[in-house]
Amino acid sequence: MGVMKEFKEFAMRGNVVDMAVGIVIGAAFGKIVSSFVKDVLMPPIGAILGGVDFSSLSWTIKEAVGKTPAVTLRYGVFIQTVIDFVIVAFAIFLMIKAMNSLKRKEEEAPAAPPAPPKEEVLLTEIRDLLKEK
Repeated sequence: MGVMKEFKEFAMRGNVVDMAVGIVIGAAFGKIVSSFVKDVLMPPIGAILGGVDFSSLSWTIKEAVGKTPAVTLRYGVFIQTVIDFVIVAFAIFLMIKAMNSLKRKEEEAPAAPPAPPKEEVLLTEIRDLLKEK
């Protein structure tokens, strides 16, 4: 039972759960970016370049023979994947830049002065009472 208890403590640690949430959100974000590149960004770029569909760009190394499939180098899919990566990296860069600027603003904000010790508060009250008399 010791191993199960250790695993439960490990899995329920805050940073492990946060990491898992980040991975799930990152995977979903990656799908969104892939769709954006494939369905929104690449068609106009392909039209500008003369109707080229990047996903169909390939170079056949060896033709198909019988039941043996053709050996192809699909560099168009690679180009789309590189564009996906650049967009995801840029989006993450912008998020980190925004987080760093917020963190800097927090650090630059002046901290509230510490509360005076109890003795000083009591002496101030005594002084004010003596002034009133």
